[in-house]
Amino acid sequence: MGTREDIARAMLAGREAGQAGKRATECPHPAESLLRTAWIRGYAAARPVVTGQGSTE
Repeated sequence: MGTREDIARAMLAGREAGQAGKRATECPHPAESLLRTAWIRGYAAARPVVTGQGSTE
């Protein structure tokens, strides 16, 4: 388990990866790590939400 600082760093790194257009599979943390969860949350916060395609609003 990581410290709060490690978790904050992982979240920021995930956000930066999302903003850079990288794939979520590039997360450097193992699946059972809380740092992976933080990274993915940061990544998701930076990626745009995709709505239904072909929508005519």
